[in-house]
Amino acid sequence: MTARIALLGCGFVADLYMRSLAAMTGIEVVGVYDRDADRLDRFCAHWSLPRKDSLTQFLAEVPPGGLVLNLTNPGAHFELNRACLEAGHHVYSEKPLATDLADAKLLHALAETRGLMLASAPCSVLGEAAQTLGHALRREVAGTPRAIYAELDDGFIPQAAYDKWLSETGAPWPYEDEFRTGCTLEHAGYYLAWLISWFGPVRRVVAASAEVLPDKTGAGAMAPDLSVAMLFFENGPVTRLTCSIIAPHDHSIRIIGDRGVLRCGAAWDNAAKVTFAKRMTIRRRLMESPFPRRVRLDKATHPKVKRWGAAAMNFMLGPAEMLEAIAAGRPSRLSNDFALHLTEVTLAIQNAGETSGAQAMTTRCEAMEPMPWAR
Repeated sequence: MTARIALLGCGFVADLYMRSLAAMTGIEVVGVYDRDADRLDRFCAHWSLPRKDSLTQFLAEVPPGGLVLNLTNPGAHFELNRACLEAGHHVYSEKPLATDLADAKLLHALAETRGLMLASAPCSVLGEAAQTLGHALRREVAGTPRAIYAELDDGFIPQAAYDKWLSETGAPWPYEDEFRTGCTLEHAGYYLAWLISWFGPVRRVVAASAEVLPDKTGAGAMAPDLSVAMLFFENGPVTRLTCSIIAPHDHSIRIIGDRGVLRCGAAWDNAAKVTFAKRMTIRRRLMESPFPRRVRLDKATHPKVKRWGAAAMNFMLGPAEMLEAIAAGRPSRLSNDFALHLTEVTLAIQNAGETSGAQAMTTRCEAMEPMPWAR
């Protein structure tokens, strides 16, 4: 049986979804709409997809049981997610779900009232690297986890040739939107989703954020380009999370346990190595093994996508999970509660500034059921 999706927005990230879709089976794109008619024409011609001439037509022609992928710019997410839900459609939204917590809660309530699924990217939490780390945690490979260091630093992006970054069909990287939205809202979810999936809800966030390089595009102040957070989970270790587009590139996560350290070095690579370095004492010196061993799953996982630019991610893992849940009549791993809680934690870090201090979270979600091949 073919599952059906509709794409709302066909900018830079939409090409990454289409590259990922080529690795999947049984999913059909039934319609595409973008307010930029020229961009819509180029995208649909390149990928041989049916275009819709208006948002009204697009929403009216999504089939029952279908799924809308909202791939528009962040500032439009709330209004368009609401329009899709009000039209009776399940929604998978690019990050963030909304840029304001009150708006995100409104979307959550609307989806719950109408019995609809509402999820938010990123979906790398369903990928092999994240699931392998979760598998290792459940089996206490490193012993009891005591602390986690997670880094999402992208290098000194303001000096990169970002104005020359183009997608496969020629869409420019939306750098003004990226800087205006901020690296925390854009990227913190990659590791937050992993952490929340393993340990459940964050009960308190202690964070600070700042724009340390002002006037990046000549358009005045933008969102913070550096944030640091301490996350206190209801049932998990204290975690330090950093996000920046200033510090040298580092996408590693280290789980420090009683017996050693679990590590993954690439948040944006579904097939990134997961390793374990056992702690030992040699000649009275305490150290982690300089020869960490690879941690692997013993089952086939999911279709992989070749590296394009900075990422080697299958962007369709999230929509595919939701479509399978819809067809089976079961809850999706990417639940409405998960999307809302992820949004609240991310916004708490983004908006921390210099003086916000500790902030208690008002939403919660359950830890995520592992993928069948990672149990």
